[in-house]
Amino acid sequence: SFTDPSVSMDLLRAVLQPSINEEIRGVFNKYMKFFQTAAINVRDNVGEEVDPEQLIQETCRSCLEQAKLLFSDGRKVVPRLPHEQAVPKRARQMDEELSRRGSPIPKKRKGRPPGQSLSNDRGVSGMAAWKLKVSEPVKRDGPKWDPSRLTETTTFVLGSRANKALGMGGTRGRLYIKHPHLFKYAADPQDKHWLTEQQHMRAIGGKMAYLLIEEDIRDLAASEDYRDSVDLRLEELKPFIPPAWMTEKMQKHMETLRRGGDVPPPEDPPE
Repeated sequence: SFTDPSVSMDLLRAVLQPSINEEIRGVFNKYMKFFQTAAINVRDNVGEEVDPEQLIQETCRSCLEQAKLLFSDGRKVVPRLPHEQAVPKRARQMDEELSRRGSPIPKKRKGRPPGQSLSNDRGVSGMAAWKLKVSEPVKRDGPKWDPSRLTETTTFVLGSRANKALGMGGTRGRLYIKHPHLFKYAADPQDKHWLTEQQHMRAIGGKMAYLLIEEDIRDLAASEDYRDSVDLRLEELKPFIPPAWMTEKMQKHMETLRRGGDVPPPEDPPE
């Protein structure tokens, strides 16, 4: 089988793949600031039902799909999104020419290259610690992901309040992007009804409401990233103990995520 050209090339690819992945991750990290800002803006404009982390992951996958055009075999490729149909004919011809050549080197553009001097921008140094790692799965293991830690006395906080407590009240989705390893539970209509009745939250219709474990947020607040922050407002947390039936649902949710499953977000029934 080693005389098969495809097998031989694939063996070489397998050897080089870890290095290639690392370099690709470095490229994405250069542009991650733009993806993060855009995803947070979308969430602020559309509502809490938008998951910025998921938007960023989808955008990164889309970038990789479009990058395949650099190595296309000349066959016509149908644009993935409707707005891509509006690309001028001349621009399409140039893209096709680059694809035929197989050149991954784009033309130089005027202005500052993204990522080259962004590290000197205000606030970026703190952001480097929580850049989303492209192609790196979120690890859900260890004591914090043990469902048995959720008992009938475990206290929870709303995601919106956790954002405010950690000084991120103006960017509702930032907490989930900055700390993707946090356990969060999306309340379903039954949960929202209870939360509203107990005056833990206002009726928000079809918008998403996330619940987080109070202990996790207080651990973050005590960490080096937050403990000296002037924006820390732990009095905003307003923790509560949910009923046993809700805690049981969160245990199952945590177990599903820990095993690598993906639980779709709940949807409110149509009015």
